[in-house]
Amino acid sequence: MTEFAWLRWWRRASAPNSLADWINNHSIICYLLLKAGASMPDRVYDDIAAFIVVAREQSFTKAAKKMGVSQSALSQTVRNLEERLQMRLLSRTTRKVSPTELGQQLLEAAEPRLQAIADDLNRLRGLSEQPAGTVRISASSHPTETILWPKLAPLMAQYPDLKIEIDSNAALVDIVGERFDAGVRLGEQVDKDMISVAIGPPERMLVVASRDYLERFGTPQHPRDLTSHECIQIRMPTARAPIPWEFKKGREEINVRVSGRIICNNRDVQIDAARRGFGLAWMLQDFAVPLLETGEMVSVLSDWCAEFPGFFLYYPSRHQHSRAFDLVVKTLRWRG
Repeated sequence: MTEFAWLRWWRRASAPNSLADWINNHSIICYLLLKAGASMPDRVYDDIAAFIVVAREQSFTKAAKKMGVSQSALSQTVRNLEERLQMRLLSRTTRKVSPTELGQQLLEAAEPRLQAIADDLNRLRGLSEQPAGTVRISASSHPTETILWPKLAPLMAQYPDLKIEIDSNAALVDIVGERFDAGVRLGEQVDKDMISVAIGPPERMLVVASRDYLERFGTPQHPRDLTSHECIQIRMPTARAPIPWEFKKGREEINVRVSGRIICNNRDVQIDAARRGFGLAWMLQDFAVPLLETGEMVSVLSDWCAEFPGFFLYYPSRHQHSRAFDLVVKTLRWRG
């Protein structure tokens, strides 16, 4: 910790109160300040810190080395301080530098106050390094249930001052406008100007249907065949139209705008409608696999259902994040 750091912290803390005490206890120096017409500009705090180091080291050479500045620059700093205060603070000889009577008073008055402030701010810094406060995240229900909560629950047990707010919302929320710290989306939905961190493995959408539906209406062999089938459509809360179903095989990509009597944005309704034979459903592999394993559903067009980037945590800036937020990001990061 350098003495210059003391003064930077002093300016940011309650410097006027510290100066008021100092003025009350050191009327001689205050008289000289007033006589000189000094207004105590910000720079004088750094100059006093430099003076303290020189006075303690009793050498410009040693003090300059300790502070990482040139000897000439340090000498000029102290000289400027003396001129500003119109008082001689140091007696200089070829062998030694020592404080004058007024310099000793300034040293004894200022040094303990700067050190006390530095100690207090170090203590506060230590407290700020403990994860505390609220981290707000916007995410849909699926990543909330399968990724966020399973990873964040143990973290909250470990850090009792950490608070997590998760807003489960399928809409594409403006996290900046809504004052969220971060959001969760599938990788291809994250805006390019956002910082994104993968929190889950690659995902895959599957097309499934009940055996009864396929027996009645046949099995599509190509994504374009879906236009002649009943499909259970999905419309996101912020979208005007149901989302197209996306397919990829090799280099060929096809987006199909399907149709059908049912449109929803609830996965339970979608699954139940598919079970009842109302049509084909396009859903995340996580939801489809259990249905396929029990034999309730059959997968179709699987060779057209390619993997794509999974869920990402995204946020607008790398700067000024709390210790709590950084810990949440580290905990959620996918390391598959």
